[in-house]
Amino acid sequence: MNIERVSALVRELLMEIGEDPDREGLLKTPERYAKALKFLTNGYHQDIDAIINNAIFEAESNNMIIMRDIELYSMCEHHMLPFFGRAHVGYIAKKKVIGLSKIARIVDFYARRLQIQERLTAQIARALMDHTKAEGVGVVLECKHLCTMMRGVEKQNSIMTTSSVLGSFHDDEITRQEFLQLIGRDTRG
Repeated sequence: MNIERVSALVRELLMEIGEDPDREGLLKTPERYAKALKFLTNGYHQDIDAIINNAIFEAESNNMIIMRDIELYSMCEHHMLPFFGRAHVGYIAKKKVIGLSKIARIVDFYARRLQIQERLTAQIARALMDHTKAEGVGVVLECKHLCTMMRGVEKQNSIMTTSSVLGSFHDDEITRQEFLQLIGRDTRG
């Protein structure tokens, strides 16, 4: 990303909304915003294989492995406003497990780009399934969207929940219910 070019565009944007980009408080804002945008969208410039970095290990068991409450921050592709929340990711290993930190890194890899929550959920699940060859994968995202909080319907306490279940998490209701219960989202009763 060309920081100088983006900074110039942000300067133009500030003028277009009626601001003076030469006033003290805004002098460095175009460059700061450009650098922030580069960080917030760095998922476009990374490689999933480099992120996983061969951290797939042989395992003898086929236990359900869950990482809950992974903070995530992304930007909605419709308004370029942030959405944020938590990811709950689980899988049943089939002879291979992935390094724990890699699960959080996969979440960030896909979150750090312009997104919709539905696609983000599916991308995380698919990446974990493809790289671990798991028996099944479940991903639940719970996020607040500033595009619905700050504008539009202005609903401050709304939370969007999405899920993607693959393999045994999709095909076996008992497995799916165990996952939902373990992440505290049991839907029975």
